[in-house]
Amino acid sequence: MTLRIGVLCGGRSEEREVSLRSGEAVYRALLAAGYHDVLKIDVGFDLVEQLKENKIELAFLALHGKYGEDGTIQGLLEMLEIPYTGSGVLASALAINKIAAKKIFALEGIPTPAFTVVTRREVLNQGLEQAAARAIKEVGVPAVVKANTQGSTIGISFVHEQEKMSAAIESALEYDHDVLIEEFIFGMEVTASVLGNHDPVTLPLIEITSVTGVYDYQAKYTPGMSDHIIPPRLPEEIQSKIKELAVRAYLALGCRGFGRVDFMVKNDEIFALEVNTLPGMTATSLFPDAAKHAGIDFPELADRLVKLAQEQ
Repeated sequence: MTLRIGVLCGGRSEEREVSLRSGEAVYRALLAAGYHDVLKIDVGFDLVEQLKENKIELAFLALHGKYGEDGTIQGLLEMLEIPYTGSGVLASALAINKIAAKKIFALEGIPTPAFTVVTRREVLNQGLEQAAARAIKEVGVPAVVKANTQGSTIGISFVHEQEKMSAAIESALEYDHDVLIEEFIFGMEVTASVLGNHDPVTLPLIEITSVTGVYDYQAKYTPGMSDHIIPPRLPEEIQSKIKELAVRAYLALGCRGFGRVDFMVKNDEIFALEVNTLPGMTATSLFPDAAKHAGIDFPELADRLVKLAQEQ
């Protein structure tokens, strides 16, 4: 195939190393799928020059986090009139903003854990202890404290004791101006991979377990630290409901191409956590695993994403 594809990876976010691994895996998959004119591009300040000099006709985004998954690179590619894989500017910006996404979930009637927000301005004006006290009053403990626009569980803390809330907020503020404090749901973590543009489908669901009991950065990207159980150990009707909610969440944010929606399931209650618009594409990643169990190998998955990127 003669289409010149640039695999955009690396970048400047906290998830750079994971992105480089995703980029290498995608690069190999595209070659295996029959795309012979493929270049890996480590995204830096000279990106526009690289895209123009190499005459890139389509960008395959293997970026994660800030400047890759937040709508900024998508806007640049729109201006250059280069088609790209995954969601557009608005959907990307909404999905990476956990607070905005949860507000949309609430508006659309998609169940999500109770939450509140602490901002850097509030901490500066009223003090860290007072902000922490308000968060405890509104959400309670245990709670999950998250930096608003980080991925791969970067800037996240699990707070089980009230006196540790202040430190968790302070830690999250190192990564972002806004902090999401969310009710901690004891239950099963399930992820739903969604594929498609106008009529998306959900791939087989995955139940996630980890050696440490928390699916954190180490568990996600270290072989042997987590297990993917397909299908989840859940009744069929619960699985069907998760798939329905995944598509609703995906479409509510305006996603296209592909994405992954994370859930917690407690008894028969389902809670949507967030949508990842550029899921990991490494050897241990969830989306390729779900595709594999749907009978779609990695090269075919890469080919499908290229074709979805070219659809109007």
